[in-house]
Amino acid sequence: TKNRVLIAMACFAAIYGTIGARLAYFGLQNVDMIQTGSVQQSVAARPDLTDRNGEILATDIKTASLYAEPKRIIDADETLEMLTSVIPDLNQEDIYRKLKSGLGFIWLKRQMTPKQQGQIMALGLPGIGFRSEKRRFYPGGSTASHIVGLVDVDNKGIAGMERYVDTNGLSDLRDAGFNTEKELEPVKLSIDLRVQHVIRDELAQAMDRYRALAAGAVVLDIHTREVIGMASLPDYDPNNPVNALEKDRLNRMSAGVFEMGSTFKTFTTAMALDSGKVNLHSTFDARRPIQIARFTINDFHGKRKILTVPEIFIYSSNIGTAKMADVVGTEGHREFLHKIGLLDKMTTELPEVAKPTEPKEWKKLHSITISFGHGASTTPLQTAMAAAALMNGGKLIQPTFLYNYPRDISPFAKSRPDDPNTVERFEGFIGGSELCNAFSELNDPIDQEQRFKAPLEIGSDWYWEQDASLRYTYLSESFSRVTGLD
Repeated sequence: TKNRVLIAMACFAAIYGTIGARLAYFGLQNVDMIQTGSVQQSVAARPDLTDRNGEILATDIKTASLYAEPKRIIDADETLEMLTSVIPDLNQEDIYRKLKSGLGFIWLKRQMTPKQQGQIMALGLPGIGFRSEKRRFYPGGSTASHIVGLVDVDNKGIAGMERYVDTNGLSDLRDAGFNTEKELEPVKLSIDLRVQHVIRDELAQAMDRYRALAAGAVVLDIHTREVIGMASLPDYDPNNPVNALEKDRLNRMSAGVFEMGSTFKTFTTAMALDSGKVNLHSTFDARRPIQIARFTINDFHGKRKILTVPEIFIYSSNIGTAKMADVVGTEGHREFLHKIGLLDKMTTELPEVAKPTEPKEWKKLHSITISFGHGASTTPLQTAMAAAALMNGGKLIQPTFLYNYPRDISPFAKSRPDDPNTVERFEGFIGGSELCNAFSELNDPIDQEQRFKAPLEIGSDWYWEQDASLRYTYLSESFSRVTGLD
């Protein structure tokens, strides 16, 4: 029995000795070898974002983050005092509580500068160390901030295309533990950084010149649905997004809705012609204002005469536009605006997209005011999208911020003429000969400079086509309303 007791004691001693040795081993290991899930996630790589020409819009850079092991800290008061001598903005009360907690690992400050890292290392504080992390860097600063978006301190996308990348697989891989520091394939965006610079510079100058509160613009390729450039001011610098959540930093182009004013006259004219109830030779009496209920519809610079359809469009006549909408009817008007995508929420990669607003019940007064852009609100970006459908043969396509989509947009088109005779109805206008004649009859020298060039083609939907260098100037009035101009 005595031998059995000795054997049992030896076994217990061996077991507990092994456990003690392992505990001592782990206690001496560097904290870098004992990572928690959150620490691993913080070093996960993100793909670069580039413009259509390969210029870097967003990339990862290595940075140092300060951590502490409270259980290894000898004097929390001295440690705190020395740390604040280098980083005076530390929350002393919160840091002191953490240093006294006795935990194995705590973050003190993320993404520090190399200078701060060197100064703290020179202090030689026990229980204080650094981890190498990934930090997102945006070489262009605020140039394309509303498109590119930004990430949080853990390198997770929270806005713009950064958020899109996360919601389309990256965050799922990270959550599943498939973190990697390997370089990922870049995500190429549709924007051209050169165009983006020009847009933002022009908007900044216009805001300064006219003392506007905000401004916005977009350049959209009508044939490929790619957004070549888009800016909304005021914006923010994603490298230092301290003001990114301020109300006036909203991306007004896709996340703000506005009454788009006279730009809607383009769609009203297209609707009237597409209905078959109006043609380019139809005339409407614009000599007197329209009285409806308690309201008077008048022209700003009225011609006080009977106008043809081209004249209504060129002179921007509220009276003539309202009468064209009245010919189509309230239900037909509402149906057309939905068909062309102006009153439905737009689908694109950006998560910041607002839903248009319209009257719950359309009456004649609503139809009249909406015909010239008041009474319904939509986003400037989908106004451009709808205008593109008037210029690309009647194909309504949602805009994209990704490059290298198929050149053939037909599979993406969501709106085509319901009437198979629509094309035949306008075949007589192909080449624009009759409309050219209509324009040549307008001899007012004041208005000559404001006119569109004659249409080049009329296809499955009626649309305007300009010289390539002026392709996007039709948006000028739309965005003048965003900038505060009238």
